[in-house]
Amino acid sequence: MKAALCAVLAISAVEAANWPQWRGPHGTGVSSETGLPVEWSTDQNIAWKATLPGLGVSGPVVWGDRIFLTYQVGASALRGGNHPSFIQGGGAAAAGELPLGGARPSSVDDRIVFVVAAFDVADGKLVWEHKVAAEAELPEVHEKRNLATPSPVTDGERVYAWFSNGQLIVLDVAGKPVWSRHLGKEYKPFDLAWGHSSSPVIYKDKLLLLSYQSSSAQFLALDKRSGKEIWKSQQEKASQSYSTPLVIETATGPEAIVNSSERVEAFDPESGKSLWQYNLTHRFAVPMPVFHNGMIYLNRGYRSSPILAIRPGGRGDITNSHVAWSVGAGAPYVSSLIHHDGLLFYVTEQGIATCIDAKSGERVWQDRVGGVYSASPIAADGKLYLFGENGEAIVLKPGRKPQVLARNKLDGRIIGSPAVSGGRIFVRTDRQLIAIQAK
Repeated sequence: MKAALCAVLAISAVEAANWPQWRGPHGTGVSSETGLPVEWSTDQNIAWKATLPGLGVSGPVVWGDRIFLTYQVGASALRGGNHPSFIQGGGAAAAGELPLGGARPSSVDDRIVFVVAAFDVADGKLVWEHKVAAEAELPEVHEKRNLATPSPVTDGERVYAWFSNGQLIVLDVAGKPVWSRHLGKEYKPFDLAWGHSSSPVIYKDKLLLLSYQSSSAQFLALDKRSGKEIWKSQQEKASQSYSTPLVIETATGPEAIVNSSERVEAFDPESGKSLWQYNLTHRFAVPMPVFHNGMIYLNRGYRSSPILAIRPGGRGDITNSHVAWSVGAGAPYVSSLIHHDGLLFYVTEQGIATCIDAKSGERVWQDRVGGVYSASPIAADGKLYLFGENGEAIVLKPGRKPQVLARNKLDGRIIGSPAVSGGRIFVRTDRQLIAIQAK
């Protein structure tokens, strides 16, 4: 009886307050929090600001009275040649699309340090930092990011932080090391073009890690307590992915959904066995799926991405059996969809917000709101929040007509997706962690 009560209380805590992983409790970007602000500025409705000693684009995660975040101290080597931007034909910088930290580094640091840090929810004070030297071969990166790109995940006992060279650091919530691994050394060096970005996911006693690199591709489950490998699903060399897996519960059992360059695929998270596949190649698989009321919704990523609605529970090739609808193009390159009250919303990298009917896929409205967007939107308290790279956030009223409630500006570049907990929105800019709260 006591154990059952503790389990119920733990579930309630996750539902009501915590934001334990990228895109929140269910990986959908939706929060049950209320009383969130509509308007803010650099000095209005700001609870606190904390200076960050390093750079990164990972999102914050929250459990109880702690916020966990990763960053990198020292500049990474940039990949040679042209670095593609969302805004093409010039004008990217004027639109707010800038390199990490505001400018390209003048030199590369010989020693790079990865940091996992905990901040106090109440006042933003740094509680602890854990520093680890970056090891082995370090991938070259895009100018808009570094190796602190995947967001951490926590179960309230441990914090799991994965960096883009394959180093995995596991700490207890007090900052004490528990175990670590370096998948870039144990398997093959991480060499995904522009850099690995998939965040770790916890499922029961397992830590799920999607590592679809250029030279090797595997989906792994490790024991979250010890780091021991439980299963590994090896994929063909061509499979690449920047996306984070989504674990869902269905009538036929759990499914871990993976968006990759070769297909959309569901795995059994208990065994790693492939369950079903939607076989359609796509050049860059970036966004994470969402799941609502028995339907998987997914934009594949890259320019003019298609959108799919897929029924779970299939087996084998489900291309002609479980796809409820497909919209040919127009979805975001990087950011994911969000579901609210029978509607799907998204904003493209070039500032076009769109609402489509979740049942049919038909467009309800489209509006050019402006800005450049990498962060995935969040929904809470009857509002949609869109955070742009130039620091401007647009608050929309979700519905069948476009309605902008507010435009709010912060100083700083925003790439990482925000978190919601305890009536606050936590936003990570290049230089700061900011708590937004209605006063």
